[in-house]
Amino acid sequence: MENTPSAQAAGWLEQFGAALKKQDLDAITGLFHEDCYWRDLVAFTWNIKTLEGKDAIRAMLSATLARTAPSNWKLEEQATEANGVIEAWLTFETEVARGRGHLRLKGGKAWTLLTTMIELKGHEEKKGTNRIKGAEHGVQKNRLSWLEKRKQEEAELGYSKQPYCVIIGGGQGGIGLGARLKRLGVPTLIIERNERAGDSWRNRYKSLCLHDPVWYDHMPYLPFPDDWPVFAPKDKVGDWLEMYTKVMDLNYWNKTEALNARFDEDKKEWEVTVNRNGEQVVLHPKQLVFALGVSGFPNVPHVEGAEDFKGIQHHSSKHPGGEAFKGKKAVVLGSNNSAHDICADLWENGADVTMIQRSSTHIAPSDSLMELALGGLYSEQAVANGITTDKADLIFASVPYRVMPTFHIPVYEEMKKRDADLYSRLEEAGFMLDFGDDGSGLFMKYLRRGSGYYIDVGASELIANGSIKLKSRVNIKRVKEHSIELTDGTELPADLLVYATGYGSMNGWVAKLVSPEVADKVGKCWGLGSDTTKDPGPWEGELRNMWKPTAQEQMWFHGGNLHQSRHYSRYLSLQLKARMEGMETPVYGQGEVHHLR
Repeated sequence: MENTPSAQAAGWLEQFGAALKKQDLDAITGLFHEDCYWRDLVAFTWNIKTLEGKDAIRAMLSATLARTAPSNWKLEEQATEANGVIEAWLTFETEVARGRGHLRLKGGKAWTLLTTMIELKGHEEKKGTNRIKGAEHGVQKNRLSWLEKRKQEEAELGYSKQPYCVIIGGGQGGIGLGARLKRLGVPTLIIERNERAGDSWRNRYKSLCLHDPVWYDHMPYLPFPDDWPVFAPKDKVGDWLEMYTKVMDLNYWNKTEALNARFDEDKKEWEVTVNRNGEQVVLHPKQLVFALGVSGFPNVPHVEGAEDFKGIQHHSSKHPGGEAFKGKKAVVLGSNNSAHDICADLWENGADVTMIQRSSTHIAPSDSLMELALGGLYSEQAVANGITTDKADLIFASVPYRVMPTFHIPVYEEMKKRDADLYSRLEEAGFMLDFGDDGSGLFMKYLRRGSGYYIDVGASELIANGSIKLKSRVNIKRVKEHSIELTDGTELPADLLVYATGYGSMNGWVAKLVSPEVADKVGKCWGLGSDTTKDPGPWEGELRNMWKPTAQEQMWFHGGNLHQSRHYSRYLSLQLKARMEGMETPVYGQGEVHHLR
């Protein structure tokens, strides 16, 4: 009998499909390893949910299997085997959707299973053979051109016609989600307070660029051209985002600020008041999405004497660049990505700059990060090996957060060896280094909201060689008219003070625009509950409140880096489309089961 990886995976799928059809929970769980994980992205749970262990899988299927009616499980391509683990791609269907998944087998049983919803039956995106014609051939009186139709749509939406969904935030997250909703036929309005799409990038310091490589950062539907820079400069990103809103025909209100929002329990809709370039408009969407990146308001510490400072002080989000500070003395409080970038920017412009490092920071040299951590999925070589962006995203998503550190720790152990000289010289300069609480490095720190990290694109060498001065293990005690006094008694002359002190939680926006009570009801955003630095338990298994129903009916959070915004916008858009169409969407694994429309 054939015993290839594909034959073993196909055999497992056949047994799995048969057991699911019979709703034989004993047979189903018998196909799983004792240490097993099933991560479901909407297909079974109408949620973003990881089931850890057989008991959790049994409970989920007991609640969802009858209505989900999964069927037609098939291998999508040849399975592979490495280190005793068989990996296979698969497709399947449910009663209402088509899905794609990924399976890992150890010893003939499932170790990890990923199931994702790809499209809703009868509500497919208008693409490929389903695309619109665009032109209406034949003779037609009073014909409206495409441009006239677009102008009519833009004039009506938000006034005589209400959007089904309002997205607050017109950065990469908001417009990527908007593009997916547009393709699904969901009337959507995107609110952006800046003058132009992309200004959140343009208005930052001159040296800002993407620290992640181009293959990791594509937008939905429109990948960057194949000559796009590996690390895109901020103005190029800004122009791309502005172009994207136009090419994707998005209904995008720039120069528009959301003032407040209230959920009407009787009408089951939102009342969102906005200031649109001086005009107050009240919108009545069914669904409200906060798409404001990965954070809330800037954290600006209260420092004694700050009001007496005669120089310039601002948060890193307001830093325009170092051109005006040639020959000046600058102090930057913080040691994360922004702090390093701003210090380097100031040094390049001839400032005398000192970084104040309050706590340890993880440094990941960009070249090492690309080659050791991302290159297998997001690189030119990965593309040549047939790993599309979509496939790379699914491989990334197939690793449950509980076991993800075990995948990452070896990467950063190798990075320690590879970049030992840099790390040694940084420590000699007094820099406090870490690799996360468990050595799992940058991405886990990002997910856990851990203390600072920096993808090194040059500033670390400036610290190691003393070009950027460093004061570590200290904080600011007080600010004087022309200097900064530190907790160790040191006093630094200063013309500029930059607070590179991060941001609060995303639900800070909810507290401001909706109410503190709703923000408290929703709870924390981001973080896994890993019980590590800045990520207190209990364990969630998924990022809190992201891309899935929240405790506030018909309110959602969308964001993350470009990779996460791209990938998870698919699942959020499908959840919103299903509700618009009146489909039953019972949410599993979030307290009581909600039937949200």
